[in-house]
Amino acid sequence: MKVSTYILQAFTKDGAGGNAAGVVLDTQHVTEENMQAIASDLNVSETAFLFSSTVADYQIRYFTPAEEVDVCGHATVALFSLLKQRNEITEGSYIIETRAGLLQVKIDRNNRVFLQQNLPQFLEIIPPESIERSLNISSDMLVEDLPIQIVSTGLRDIIIPIKTRLDLLRIQPNMNEIAKISKKYGVIGYHEFTLDTLHNSSAHCRNFAPVVDIPEESATGTSNAALACYLVKHGYGEANQSHHTFYFEQGYSLGKPSEIMVQLFTKDRRISNVYVGGYSSMVTKQKEFSV
Repeated sequence: MKVSTYILQAFTKDGAGGNAAGVVLDTQHVTEENMQAIASDLNVSETAFLFSSTVADYQIRYFTPAEEVDVCGHATVALFSLLKQRNEITEGSYIIETRAGLLQVKIDRNNRVFLQQNLPQFLEIIPPESIERSLNISSDMLVEDLPIQIVSTGLRDIIIPIKTRLDLLRIQPNMNEIAKISKKYGVIGYHEFTLDTLHNSSAHCRNFAPVVDIPEESATGTSNAALACYLVKHGYGEANQSHHTFYFEQGYSLGKPSEIMVQLFTKDRRISNVYVGGYSSMVTKQKEFSV
């Protein structure tokens, strides 16, 4: 049997850039082995597979070229954008079943797709020395009054504050060391950011995840959701504000400028809801597989 696969660019900026994601809508005869083989063949950072669900509107499973992961922001944006382009869904709200739990997806009137995140977990603060070595940076490139910290809104990431955009773009990562440290702390990767931006955005970012065969990613939904929570926790944003909107720049180091939007809601100064989203391209590639 033939199965159609699609590649779209999610988190595009002005119709360009973004992060390639695979999407498979017809999964009736697809096995777990098939899913891993398809994801490996497509060789994009994540591929999303759509299934029916007894507890939600849809079930989605996500595979990198190496393994299954719990959830993926940009692949969800790509999948729901494709469904909208095919007129299979309309503007509104949907519930998806993932390994990270039941999450809400919203499609707004501008055809942006937003994925609800789990409430943030603020975890270990990591000593800087091993991080500095793995990124080949000096201590004076780090922001002194912000911690290097593991934060999760579904996937664990190490959030790393860098002083300037020039410092961020000069980073020459040691992927073997990053993979070792990622395994040690049980994280998906590093998410480095600076508040020194190009387009008056909230932060400019890079993301390294060699432990799941992604040396550098051009747009990362879950990591930027975690970053937004980190910024609010550490005092960035109006304390009495109940709704925060962040725009993150990523992918410029790869020549794929991307924009990731995070909507964060607070109640009694506690984070109560987090959504990450953005725009997606039309289908850029279609391929059929035999299963």
